[in-house]
Amino acid sequence: MNRGTLLIHNGHDRDPATGALGTTIYQTSTFYRKKITEMQEFDYSRGANPTRKVLEETIAALEGGAKGYAFGSGMAAISSVIGLFATGDHILAAEDIYGGSRYIMDTFYRRWGLSSTAVDTSDPDAVRRAIRPDTKALYLETPSNPLLKITDLAACLDLAREANLISIVDNTFMTSYLQQPIALGADIVVHSATKFLGGHSDVISGLAVTRTEELGQRLYQIQNSFGAVPGPWDGWLVIRGIKTLKVRMDAAQKTARRLAEWLLTHKNVAAVFYPALEGHPGRRIHESQASGAGAMLSFKTKTTEQALRFFDRVTLAATAPSLGGVETIASYPVKMSHINMPVEDRERLGITDTLIRIAVGLEDAEDLIADFDEALA
Repeated sequence: MNRGTLLIHNGHDRDPATGALGTTIYQTSTFYRKKITEMQEFDYSRGANPTRKVLEETIAALEGGAKGYAFGSGMAAISSVIGLFATGDHILAAEDIYGGSRYIMDTFYRRWGLSSTAVDTSDPDAVRRAIRPDTKALYLETPSNPLLKITDLAACLDLAREANLISIVDNTFMTSYLQQPIALGADIVVHSATKFLGGHSDVISGLAVTRTEELGQRLYQIQNSFGAVPGPWDGWLVIRGIKTLKVRMDAAQKTARRLAEWLLTHKNVAAVFYPALEGHPGRRIHESQASGAGAMLSFKTKTTEQALRFFDRVTLAATAPSLGGVETIASYPVKMSHINMPVEDRERLGITDTLIRIAVGLEDAEDLIADFDEALA
């Protein structure tokens, strides 16, 4: 099936017990044990819940993986995946990944004896040079957050396979509708399902998919032990959001391209970052590994004062630290997603006080342009 059809018809389009065209919400913590001496699939909802199972099997089908797992947040999913590694292991990570991912590697897991190195993954040769004897994982994100830098997934995943590394790809920005890292060789894909998959700014959730059953079983032990799982209602909200992902993403990325092209012409805009723009670094690579440019873009104003005034004056875009909802969201990375990154690292990467990240929603493009024009005037 085409990707848009698979979002709806993935084996869970009707309830097998009643024929209902929707997933049942099993709002229960525990289940009746039929035989006290025998284990059963559904026993206690931390370990498994029928509603959560639908979500987990759905995301596994969409990503083309063996096993899917749902978590209470995107960071819970990411943290659980990193929990696969042990004291003394080294993780090689893209230098401009989501700030929360970088922060937990550099603080919480460093106390466990894990080490990590940031590298420019848009340069496969730099990745090759950074692999050490104790490197156990390669953590990628493309397009990156917030500068939309492109990583050649096929090239980097080949390097990971050659070095016997577990490869992890954060697919939050593209979603499994536009990009399938496992098909390109990734071992694990993670999502903040709070974002485009949920799609309505009304749920916190995370997802992870493993290429193999064996790796999935290892991740399940962490999921079950940590217990950082979503409740049935949250799982149901993500299931519902996934069904409309195609129409939302198609509309939002069409508007994103229109907005990005307009921003290029504005006198107070110094730079625009969007994978579909002519001249965007890595554009051809992105087009070879994804079926769309997505709904995320960022731009830089010419002065810090212009950036701050934009947030004071913009009305249609909500100033908020998230993305992927039906409403356009404007965020300020230096004070939101990357606030914990050292200033010198932010400056080196180009995450400056003039940078504004935009998650385009479902508003009319011309209305957004008029609103941004007023805010940037």
